[in-house]
Amino acid sequence: ARCQCKVPLRERRNCGYPGISAMECRNAGCCFNDLVPGMPWCFAPKPKKVKKTCPYDPRARRNCGFPGITPQQCTRRGCCFRAHPAGVPWCFYHRVEEG
Repeated sequence: ARCQCKVPLRERRNCGYPGISAMECRNAGCCFNDLVPGMPWCFAPKPKKVKKTCPYDPRARRNCGFPGITPQQCTRRGCCFRAHPAGVPWCFYHRVEEG
């Protein structure tokens, strides 16, 4: 996404090596802009804006824990916890939507 490459000059984080080509840079998933001398030309894109939601449908849950995991252990893993219904994972991964 083009907008992810609109990184302020002072925030550019180098993502290549001196003399890297535009194609090599983009193939590495980085942004290329050689218009400003003395600044990284190949730089890391801004992180995608992602929205994490806990899937509502119990059948869509992907297990993130183990039997008997506590809500605290689950949230420390960065996952969702819902102790119902029976027969599905109670500790499960977020669904990530790019926005």
